[in-house]
Amino acid sequence: MRNITKISLALLSGLILAAAWPTKGVTVLIFIAFVPLIFLQDYIGDKNNNAKGNIFLLSFLAFLVWNSLTTWWIWNSTPAGSVATILLNSSFMATTFWLYHFTRTNIFKNKNAYFLLIIFFLAFENLHLNWQLNWPWLNIGNVFSHNHSWVQWYEITGVAGGTLWVLLCNILTYRLIKSFVVKNNKEITKYSVLLLLTIVVPLTISKIMYNRYEERGDDVEVVVVQPNIDPYHEEFVLSAAEIIDRNLGLAAPLMSEKTRFVVSPESSIHENIWLENINTYFSVRRLKMFSKNNGNVAYVIGASTLGMVPEGEEKDFAARKFYDADKYYYSYNTALMIDGSDEIQYHHKSRLTPGVEMMPSWWILRPIKNLAIDLGGTVGTLKREDKITLLDFENYKVASMICYESVFGDYVADFVNEGADLLFVITNDGWWGDTPGHRQHFEMSKLRAIENRRSVARSANTGISGFINQRGDVVSKTNYWEPNALSNIMKANEKLTFYSKHGDYLYRAASFMALLLLCFSIVVKISKKER
Repeated sequence: MRNITKISLALLSGLILAAAWPTKGVTVLIFIAFVPLIFLQDYIGDKNNNAKGNIFLLSFLAFLVWNSLTTWWIWNSTPAGSVATILLNSSFMATTFWLYHFTRTNIFKNKNAYFLLIIFFLAFENLHLNWQLNWPWLNIGNVFSHNHSWVQWYEITGVAGGTLWVLLCNILTYRLIKSFVVKNNKEITKYSVLLLLTIVVPLTISKIMYNRYEERGDDVEVVVVQPNIDPYHEEFVLSAAEIIDRNLGLAAPLMSEKTRFVVSPESSIHENIWLENINTYFSVRRLKMFSKNNGNVAYVIGASTLGMVPEGEEKDFAARKFYDADKYYYSYNTALMIDGSDEIQYHHKSRLTPGVEMMPSWWILRPIKNLAIDLGGTVGTLKREDKITLLDFENYKVASMICYESVFGDYVADFVNEGADLLFVITNDGWWGDTPGHRQHFEMSKLRAIENRRSVARSANTGISGFINQRGDVVSKTNYWEPNALSNIMKANEKLTFYSKHGDYLYRAASFMALLLLCFSIVVKISKKER
């Protein structure tokens, strides 16, 4: 096989992956997107044909195309970060595919064992959810966010089940094509039936679940606000009073006696609030007054907050030193819940965006930690929350996800497992402009709704804001880049799904198996060299 053919096959995989991706993609293409790559590995790994080719470079090319065409929009907020993200993520994916190749050729002599692809990709996605360079945006199971009625069984498996489904279908498709090439009628029948069942059975189960599911829980009226403050030209120009008044002015006409929550976006309070003196700030006092004037409603809103570093924690990676004093402080991205009382509850963002809100604390990268740019206007690594914090109001317990946190299924499930009966997402997606970024981010909230069977209220600064029910349906939403507010009756569900209870068990199991397989492959490789 000529090099141009190999390169063309790699490019084809990348193009099909991109063509399947939300929100404009044709989702069904995902079931064949990996076939060219599987063929390349099968061909190059077969020692009988003396084929040559670098699996890492070929798969890197495929994944580079996929990453570039689906996440190019990061450039709008962080040009250097977008290049680094695309190159690194492509490299990580290519490494994962190479590990599949390495293990399959060393342990199984490239015979069968296609299931290794599933194990290693699930393990990689698990790593990408949990290490400091996390970027699970392109985890394969996210592809169904635009066709949520296909994956109602995510309440059992989470997104990992979608990844498993996609890769299994790709493997069966490849085996079917290979059977046609060698004209093996028995194999053709076998893989035709298996592929048909693998696609149709999960779809049928999902459709039945979708049609039969009835929303659970008590009614609660919620208002979401979309102030539409331009992050590049208004956010750091308008006064704190102007920004708060814009939020409250949009919410006020929708307030009723039954309204219990108002939700405004991430970073809507433009005062650097010291937590030790939180009740003294204008924005906080203004929101308390609004709450009292509207039946003691709870107002959930994003803010940049600061707190003194406790004695003994000065060496914490996120600790920042005062310029004019030998003391340290933390900077947080925070969701505040303000009502008419003196007590203000808050949740600090835990899943920080690499390169934007934090730099990995690995020793080799410590000298450049201050290159992390917080989009709230400061520089340096933010302090992350290290525990589950629910916002408790009346009979309701709210999980308020801040921006990037809504991408992490297992993390959101932890909140639900601790008692959250409502999910709020507060975000500022305006940094990306009118690109696929904000639309993809909105779609992911559907998956969190299905996984936990929780209603979602989403407040985005410039859009898309809206409400999603427990089946993942969009009840109502705003248009992008226009000031607006919406009101809706949400259901506060207390029942836990299987996924809420057990989280990413498929990812964890795959990671354990991948580690064992990799270790065994290395032993086999060393043994071969010694012989």
